[in-house]
Amino acid sequence: MSNTLPPSAPSWRNRYLLMRHGHSQANQQGLIISHPDNGLEAYGLSPLGQAQLEQVVSEWHWPTPTRILHSDFLRTTETAARVARHFGLAMMPDVRLRERHFGILERQSDQRYPTVWALDAKDPTHSEHGVESVISVAQRLQTVVAELEVAHRDETILLVSHGDPLQILLTALAKRPLSAHRDRQALTPASITPLG
Repeated sequence: MSNTLPPSAPSWRNRYLLMRHGHSQANQQGLIISHPDNGLEAYGLSPLGQAQLEQVVSEWHWPTPTRILHSDFLRTTETAARVARHFGLAMMPDVRLRERHFGILERQSDQRYPTVWALDAKDPTHSEHGVESVISVAQRLQTVVAELEVAHRDETILLVSHGDPLQILLTALAKRPLSAHRDRQALTPASITPLG
């Protein structure tokens, strides 16, 4: 199986802002929280993450969003809610924007991430340790964008997700090998990356 996906459309109908959630309690505790059983109702934003969001909305310099879609994990929901309140927008959860599932590494130290990323670099289809493959993450996030492109035009859509899924999506959209998703500069908490 190829480790790249089909090229994206040459021009976007919409503008997209990709936002990583703010610093979370999982970040604060150094834990991998990737399963809905743990991430939907716990491990929301840390005090640092809440402060990051206050700064982001007060200094907003990107296009004003007209729609907000977000992972339904608590940390992404709280992030999206802060932006939504600022702009008076509704927000829509989408399970396809969820964190990459890290299998048996769930609730272990986040120092285990590099082990998975080293395997990703060799084979983006791997699912060792029960980890969701890079190719699977790329496909589900690209499907979200593809559906939005069909359904809407001339909108600015904020997608609030997690570090690995967004890194993988950006790599796919750049037509780079998915095995190289960690070659990109890491997205920091509460960061926004514009597309189109």
